[in-house]
Amino acid sequence: MQLALGIDTGGTYTDAVLVNHATGEVLAGAKALTTRHDLSIGIGGAIRAVFATAKSQGTPFTAADVTLVALSTTLATNALAEGHGGAVCLLLIGYDPDLIEQFGFRRDLATNDVVYLDGGHNEVGDEVAPLDEDAARAAILARRDTVEAFAISGYFAVRNPSHELRVRGLVEELTGRPVTCGHELTSQLNAVRRATTVALNAHLILPLRELMVSVQQTLAALGIAAPLMVVRGDGSLVRAEWAMRRPIETILSGPAASAVGAWHLAQRNGTQPGQRDVWTVDVGGTTTDIAALRDGWPILNVRGASVGGWRTMIEAVDVHTTGLGGDSHVRLDREGRLTIGPRRAVPLCLLASEHPEVVAELRSRVAEPRTRREEDIAEFVVLGRQPGSRLAEPECEILELLGGGPRSLAQITDGMRFGVMLRRRVEEMERRGLIRRAGFTPTDALHVLGRFREWDVEAARLGAVLLAEQISMPVDAFCAEVVRRFSDQVATEIVTKILEDEVGRPDWQGEPTAAVLLQRALDNRPGGNGKHASDLGYALTLYRPLVAIGAPVAAYLPQVADALHTELVIPTHAEVANAVGAVAGGVIQRLQVLINPLDDEGKVRVHLPDGVHDFKSLEHAVEHARQVVTAHVEAMARQEGAEQVEVQMIREDNWAPVAIGINQQIYLGTELRFTAAGRPSPARR
Repeated sequence: MQLALGIDTGGTYTDAVLVNHATGEVLAGAKALTTRHDLSIGIGGAIRAVFATAKSQGTPFTAADVTLVALSTTLATNALAEGHGGAVCLLLIGYDPDLIEQFGFRRDLATNDVVYLDGGHNEVGDEVAPLDEDAARAAILARRDTVEAFAISGYFAVRNPSHELRVRGLVEELTGRPVTCGHELTSQLNAVRRATTVALNAHLILPLRELMVSVQQTLAALGIAAPLMVVRGDGSLVRAEWAMRRPIETILSGPAASAVGAWHLAQRNGTQPGQRDVWTVDVGGTTTDIAALRDGWPILNVRGASVGGWRTMIEAVDVHTTGLGGDSHVRLDREGRLTIGPRRAVPLCLLASEHPEVVAELRSRVAEPRTRREEDIAEFVVLGRQPGSRLAEPECEILELLGGGPRSLAQITDGMRFGVMLRRRVEEMERRGLIRRAGFTPTDALHVLGRFREWDVEAARLGAVLLAEQISMPVDAFCAEVVRRFSDQVATEIVTKILEDEVGRPDWQGEPTAAVLLQRALDNRPGGNGKHASDLGYALTLYRPLVAIGAPVAAYLPQVADALHTELVIPTHAEVANAVGAVAGGVIQRLQVLINPLDDEGKVRVHLPDGVHDFKSLEHAVEHARQVVTAHVEAMARQEGAEQVEVQMIREDNWAPVAIGINQQIYLGTELRFTAAGRPSPARR
């Protein structure tokens, strides 16, 4: 049997699945904790675990059975969000530096090393100035030993890429460093955003290359000789070698894989035949991702994915991500109000399973008499990443203390000479990733209620006792309230996403009437608290089914579906759906071709990847583009590992009326959109 191995690296877990490549049947799934300091460790653990699971089920597969490996990764997304990246030189051709400074676009260029070169083209692809090759050569030679990658963007290079291609040739000839051109990533005209996109791509090349090499070494050590593919932000697959050249394409890889995996499992496990429009909800440890599927495929954000404050020109799945997950920190604010997230915390049950001494500390805290409310009563801190620079004395003292294991915030502030002043220092160190916070989470609440029993139940209950007694609630009632609040927040985020798409993003805090209507609708659902004594009843109806994936969705999503009066589908293997999505996607390559008029006699210009071509008639131009680009995108798809490739061309002619009441039109241009799609081909590396 030919097996596909799917892998997903999430914020909390790394998932792995074995899938029958021919039928799509999920044969086994397993999880391992994500090792953020080295993702390959968690990946290797998940792979070993999934083979062990298959063996325990009576199907002892071997590494030789695996003919395809697909990975969805959050590395690119996290790197942009956290501001990590390599040393990059951005070469701009035909850009006006004065205008860049005047309009405040300098920061948008995503690197401090920017070189402006003479050259470039106009909107129809004609050269407006010759390329200054001498300046380009000098700039490249001056940086060949100091930068990690080059990025190139010509002002109208999407209309004629010849200058970008020439400068790329110089970089390859003189340095051998990675280099990317803007026209390779997008066909849109926004020059500044295109420069941003290609610079960000250059930042990500080395980090993603290191991950891919690490994963390939892990696979080799396990005896897996299958090709490695990566999920792009639109849910399709590309070979790892392609992803290493264009890592910007992998932003939102994880959410895309979750949407594709949810659909694949739902089709096999529950949705009605022909029901191809659904909403997917992926509840993870760190975030909840919400996306719409239309005709069985996730909707793309054609405006470009936005990550870490950067607006790119990369089409990716249109996903609504909120900082709400099983590891969201549950706290009581100064007024005693229950809050969930968006800050992440290591669950107490997980912390105690790795450090049993945490239970003793929690017991002692429960036994202590208290006369006032304490905001951080059940909170601990543990070591995070290694510091990359010299630290202040209080920070060194904190890290030295944590070297012996987790410590409660009370232990840190009460037992150290810097005392209460350390609280702000702890928060700053947490923001920088030097330490991580542990505390009560929705995952702990599920442990107390008996709905999830993976780790230390006593630690979860002790944490619940400490919080519940501060607001005079029974422990089980407190945990049930956490689950209800979590479900309400998920329902609110679904409503927010739908309204944002159809009307505009709602401001629940600034629109009290809308907020009241929403809350009453949630409270009046079956099983709600029914608090309101009102003459009006409210209800929400979601016309599309919810497909829920993620390990804890059975605990949360039934209440969400009740609130929205919709069908809920929790498919088999929902807990590893992201890894399923990694291997369920197809190989897709897209290319857009523009045709512009040149004169009133019908002459047109075609803008192709190798440059511009002029024709005497539109139909001749379209036919030439069809022949050239069809073969081109099919070759691209096959190069990325596709078989059974089909190519589709969509043509859109743009006309405008001469004047009102006059039955004449002016030809404005044509867009040809080519899509090549095929299944990933199983093969040996």
